[in-house]
Amino acid sequence: MGTIPTRQAFGEALLELGRKNKDVIVVDADISKSTHSIHFHREFPDRSYNMGIAEQNMLGTAAGIATTGMTVFATTYAVFASMRALEQVRTFISYPKLNVKIAASHGGLQVSSDGTSHQAIEDIAIMRAIPNMTVIQPADPVATKKAVFAIAEYDGPVYLRLMRNAVPDIYDDDMEFKIGKGIVVSDSSKAECTIVATGLMVGKSLKASEALAEDGIQVNVIDIHTIKPLDRDLILKYAKKSGAVVTAEDHNIIGGLGGAVAEALATENPLPMEMIGLRDVFGESGDPEELFTQYKMNTEHIIEAVKKVIGRK
Repeated sequence: MGTIPTRQAFGEALLELGRKNKDVIVVDADISKSTHSIHFHREFPDRSYNMGIAEQNMLGTAAGIATTGMTVFATTYAVFASMRALEQVRTFISYPKLNVKIAASHGGLQVSSDGTSHQAIEDIAIMRAIPNMTVIQPADPVATKKAVFAIAEYDGPVYLRLMRNAVPDIYDDDMEFKIGKGIVVSDSSKAECTIVATGLMVGKSLKASEALAEDGIQVNVIDIHTIKPLDRDLILKYAKKSGAVVTAEDHNIIGGLGGAVAEALATENPLPMEMIGLRDVFGESGDPEELFTQYKMNTEHIIEAVKKVIGRK
C-alpha cells in the first residue's frame, strides 16, 4: 500500500466496505476530505450524512441510526470525538452497546503543525475508561485496512484512532488482524527487554530494536493495536521471558497504553518498566520529528529507556 497516512487507508477501506456491505452508513462532521470518508460519500450519497460542525449531533444521530440495525461509521477529529461529544459517546452509544464505529483522525503529537488544539493526547485514556468501548490504534496502513473490516464485523462500539501524517508499512497483506490480540513483530529468545508499542511508535520501536541489536542488546517488540481489551496474556508472557518492559505511545502516559500495561503487570507480575510518551504536558505546533525529539519520544529515547530498564533488573 505504500507510505500513506492511516486516515487515507481508512478512507480506501471504508469505500471498499461500502461496496460489499449495504448496511454501512457513514456520518461525518464536515471534515470528510480530511478523514477521507469523502470517497464513501461520493459513491453512496444515499448512505452518507454530513452533520456539519456539530459533533454531538453527529454521534447522537449515529446512535439513532444504529438502533435500526445498521452499522454506523462516524468520522471526525479525535479531540472532538473524545471530548466535545463525550456525553453522547458514553450515554447514547456505549451504555446501550450500539454498533457505532468512531473513526477519529489526528491522534497524538504527530498531528504536529496543527498544534495543541488538534493534538489528541488524552483520547485513549478517556475512551478506554468507558465501559463497553473497544479502543484500537493500527500501526500502519495495512493494519488500518484490516481493522476497518474487523470492526465492521464486531458487534458493539469501537474507537478507531487514526493518524494525520504518513507512516511506513510494517505489514504486508498477509497479516492477520484480530481485535484484542497483539502482534509480536520482533521476537528474540535472548531478549533482555520487551517493547510494547502502539500506533506509529511500533515503527520507531522496530528501529530502536535494530540499533540495540548492533550494540548486542536483544529485545522483543509487540504491536498492541487493541488497547482495550488489552492482550494481557501476550504482554505478561513476553514480560516474564525478558524481565523488563518499555511502553511506547504517542499519547499521555497517564491512562494510555503505559497505564494499561502497568495495571496488568502490577496485578500479575511486577517488574522493571519504563514509559515513552507525553509526560502530563500539552504538545505544541512544529515539525513532527523535532516535536518527538523535544518530548523525548523518538527512537533514541526508546533506546535509552531500554538500557535504563535493563539496568534496573
